[in-house]
Amino acid sequence: MIAFVSGPVAALGPDTAVVEVGGVGMAVQCTPDTLSGLRIGKPARLATSLVVREDSLTLYGFADDDERATFELLQTASGVGPRLAQAMLAVHSPDALRRAVATGDEKALTAVPGIGKKGAQKLLLELKDRLGAPLGTGGAPAPVTTGWSDQLHAALIGLGYATREADEAVAAVTPQADAAVAEGGAPQIPQLLKAALQTLNRTR
Repeated sequence: MIAFVSGPVAALGPDTAVVEVGGVGMAVQCTPDTLSGLRIGKPARLATSLVVREDSLTLYGFADDDERATFELLQTASGVGPRLAQAMLAVHSPDALRRAVATGDEKALTAVPGIGKKGAQKLLLELKDRLGAPLGTGGAPAPVTTGWSDQLHAALIGLGYATREADEAVAAVTPQADAAVAEGGAPQIPQLLKAALQTLNRTR
């Protein structure tokens, strides 16, 4: 098993980072949040999980060992493959998932694309004794309410987009961020980054 990869970032895409390891470019599937912390040409260390299929070998990358362990635990639930497990981590941090399962929060799980009400109920039952208690000592982490546009803009620049493209993408998702605030919530960078990347892919 490849436990981690370490080296300079050679390339970044909407869902993939290429890390140069000993002269070999390792393509690693990552969440938008993980990708937003990487920069081309800068050193990176990603915890990894290798998923072996008959017709493919896919390396999934994570910001830390906790994310990787959570990714692997999520797949012990029936119906959860690597793609869905990664989608769950794109929407929620490991601790947020542990908190959702511990408190039976269906709404948190149905916020993940691909999980409906029945699927959420089933996952809550299956994962209750597997994920464990939240590691954080306080309540839920404070969501981003200010400066989201600057964070999103920096993440897009880090992914190699031009300033003009980043400006347009931020403008495109501003209504989504405003809607979250209007509903009493707050803009979430991972979801906004995914939406921004979709608008950029459509215009290229």
